[in-house]
Amino acid sequence: MGGDHAPEMVLRGAEIALVRFPQLRFQLFGQEGALQPLLDTMPTVKAASTIHHAPDVITGDTKPSAALRTGKRSSMRLAIDAVADGSADCVVSAGNTGALMALAKIVLKTMPGIDRPAIATFLPTQRGESVLLDLGANVECDAENLVQFALMGDAFARAVLGVTKPLIGLLNVGSEDLKGVDSVREAAARLKDTPGICFHGFVEGDDIAAGTVDVVVTDGFSGNIALKTAEGTAKLYSHFLRAAFTNSVMAKIGYFFAKGALDRVKERLDPRRYNGAMLLGLNGIVVKSHGGSDAVGFANAVGVAADLIINGFLERIREELALVRPPVEGPAGTPADPVTT
Repeated sequence: MGGDHAPEMVLRGAEIALVRFPQLRFQLFGQEGALQPLLDTMPTVKAASTIHHAPDVITGDTKPSAALRTGKRSSMRLAIDAVADGSADCVVSAGNTGALMALAKIVLKTMPGIDRPAIATFLPTQRGESVLLDLGANVECDAENLVQFALMGDAFARAVLGVTKPLIGLLNVGSEDLKGVDSVREAAARLKDTPGICFHGFVEGDDIAAGTVDVVVTDGFSGNIALKTAEGTAKLYSHFLRAAFTNSVMAKIGYFFAKGALDRVKERLDPRRYNGAMLLGLNGIVVKSHGGSDAVGFANAVGVAADLIINGFLERIREELALVRPPVEGPAGTPADPVTT
């Protein structure tokens, strides 16, 4: 029920996702009266889906604290509960990001050694793709949070991108060691001494598109601005191209010959292609779709979740985190019991 164009957008996205992943089965949590008439017009999705009636809906302006108190019968909460009890392999939502994060953290809990989950996604770069986190889950972060984000980003790049030794960078206002706030400088100092981490140092905004590092780490405030700026720049670039190729007859002729190349550029920069950010650090797969996405974008978010399940991502990220940050040993030299938040 989440997203600007739900629930039809969600169901149309599921329909597109089934083309790539015909083995998918959907549990649809929402208001049955709104879902059933739409499903009746989509026989393919209907055959692969089960409706679970959820009388309540968490809206886009619902505060996370209110969602925790009053959202137990909401579509979002019941979908997360399905992952917690093992009846679903993952949850994909285009709803309220803050509420999704709060509910997922309470229900699924965080992995040992992780205080706060982070939202991570891929961005196109000159070198291929890079991981960017956090994208808005944690507006204010201390040095420990940033170090944990770096560890999760490292594991994410290894497990999903297949990068053997991901290069990690901290987003900052300059590359010099003295630049930035105390938390960023402290995190940098700690990452330099973290075994198993290939720490590049500070990176700036233009390094994101350049692909200077494989993983860009920042707080959710800066990360969300960076993401939205990148999306806006892509739209501006498309706007300028359209204007340039329609302002004269010769320009239109030039467009005819360049159309194939321009279509490939447009596809590469299409934000829908990169829709689907994962909430890293949880004991379960939770994928967040952009609230303003259309069916194609939502289908890509479903595809991200499917790929993570097929590749056994949770098991792999636990293994990678254990390699980078082994459990603290107890007094007798035995591993101490992990503490789960």
